[in-house]
Amino acid sequence: MSTTGFSTYVWLFFACCFCCSKAMPTKLNQEATNDRPVIGILTQIVSDEVMKPFGRNYIPSSYVKFIESGGSRVMPIRLTLTSDEYETIFSKINGLLLIGGAVNLETSDFATVAKIFYRLALRANDKGDFFPIWGTCLGMQLLTVLVAGEDLLAKTTAENVALPLNLTTEAASSRMFEGFPNKLMRALTREPLTGNFHHFGLTVKTFQENEKLETFFSLLSTNVAENGVHFVSTIEGKRYPFYGVQWHPEVNRFQWDRKLNFPHSAHAVQLASLLAEFFVNEGRRSLHQFDNPEEEASVLIYNDTPVYAGNFTGYEQIYFF
Repeated sequence: MSTTGFSTYVWLFFACCFCCSKAMPTKLNQEATNDRPVIGILTQIVSDEVMKPFGRNYIPSSYVKFIESGGSRVMPIRLTLTSDEYETIFSKINGLLLIGGAVNLETSDFATVAKIFYRLALRANDKGDFFPIWGTCLGMQLLTVLVAGEDLLAKTTAENVALPLNLTTEAASSRMFEGFPNKLMRALTREPLTGNFHHFGLTVKTFQENEKLETFFSLLSTNVAENGVHFVSTIEGKRYPFYGVQWHPEVNRFQWDRKLNFPHSAHAVQLASLLAEFFVNEGRRSLHQFDNPEEEASVLIYNDTPVYAGNFTGYEQIYFF
């Protein structure tokens, strides 16, 4: 081969390599992330007479701060909209928080609207459109009703008591507790880090005997109620990014009533922080977005002002709508 021919061959070889390199993606299977997530929080109907002068719906500010502390914004979701409006909201937010309270889990507006979002989330996740849901106390109970198709709750009173968790073997491989420091995981089983304020719950026996629940959820922790009944205290979906806690992580950092057993130790605060970051990171995996920044800004909770409620409720502040 002549020198000229060899040079031409070398040039063609590198040109071909360059073209091939331009055609190949620089990163394969990179998971997209959304660093401006918006988590929707479903409001509760005001039923307490002392709260009625302030509005028809409410969200305790501790839930809002819990989500914001994880790095997300919050959109309050009223209970008076149409199904089409909820479907539109679903397409724009990046996750849903179902808060605690006291309503009928089958017939209330709270349950009806939650069911709409639950079904939308199932369908979306089945199609690869990631959408997480978190339920706290009543919210977790509602998730079990939605999955089981019936209310299976029993009396499991743990009212105004802070407890450690009885972690199951599944907790070690869970998404929720993944990456938790070993020291915190030990503390979680030995120290009263979880505030409980409930009269009803799902018994471990009922969970284990219900095929729908046991197939859908992993049981991560249990606790013992005042009447000696073992109840489910932490769950996460096996296939779907749905999470539930019978206890209240938001109180560890944002509620201070001296009459109530809100855990405020360093480990309790660390637990709440990591859980908030975990759920918001799940929200970052959702690529739903608003049509424009103006629309987004118009629905965020920054447009509302919380009311000081420490003198007539156990909450420091409440948003009313």
